[in-house]
Amino acid sequence: MYLAPSSTGGHLSAAFSLVELLVVITIIGLLLSILTPSFVRARSAARRLACAHNLKQIDLSLSLYLNANDNAYPCAQDPLPGGYWLWMGRGWRSIIQPYLGDNIDANNPSVLFCPQDRIARDEYESTSYAYSMAFYHSPDQIDAMNDKSDTYTKAQPSIPQRGFAVAHPSGKILIGEWLSNHLPVDDDKGWWCWQGSRNFLFADGQIRLLRANQIRPARDGLPHANLTIHGIKGIDWPP
Repeated sequence: MYLAPSSTGGHLSAAFSLVELLVVITIIGLLLSILTPSFVRARSAARRLACAHNLKQIDLSLSLYLNANDNAYPCAQDPLPGGYWLWMGRGWRSIIQPYLGDNIDANNPSVLFCPQDRIARDEYESTSYAYSMAFYHSPDQIDAMNDKSDTYTKAQPSIPQRGFAVAHPSGKILIGEWLSNHLPVDDDKGWWCWQGSRNFLFADGQIRLLRANQIRPARDGLPHANLTIHGIKGIDWPP
């Protein structure tokens, strides 16, 4: 730094040299390169926690539903009006809505939308979570399904399952993210692929972020909580 004479004489004013200015710019650039990944990770972690919070609110609403319906899980005949199947977020949305206290729809998805979901807003009416059909079909019905297409082509009679029938509450997935929102993968097929990771709500109320390869293979050989072997009496996790 040098002291340049002022135009009024007598007094000196401080000024940066070009070299010093470049040094400052370089330091700022280095700091940004160091801090930016941390900011990105922090934002992703916050969204992951927000998604887990959504599932916690959904769990509370399901508890209210069970209390009001003789301890039976949401059940309806597939397919629903509009061509949706109950396990799809668009399907069970209307059933759980009264217990969430919101007027839920595609424009106001409330806790049914994960803030890091890049697809659901355009393709699934802003619903990010799927509901295991093992909770509205009997174990025998689930064990008769051997392919993922059975979950949206076979209109078997729905049979409401009750809370006491869950044989392993800490190991049976109740609801979970359909897509790998927190670990993006190419050609994400949701529960029908072995890539990515998702937040899951278990029947005992616990919420876990699990990779697809941590889920037990289901009837179709995929990490598919709809087709858990032995249905509501089966186990999805640990492997």
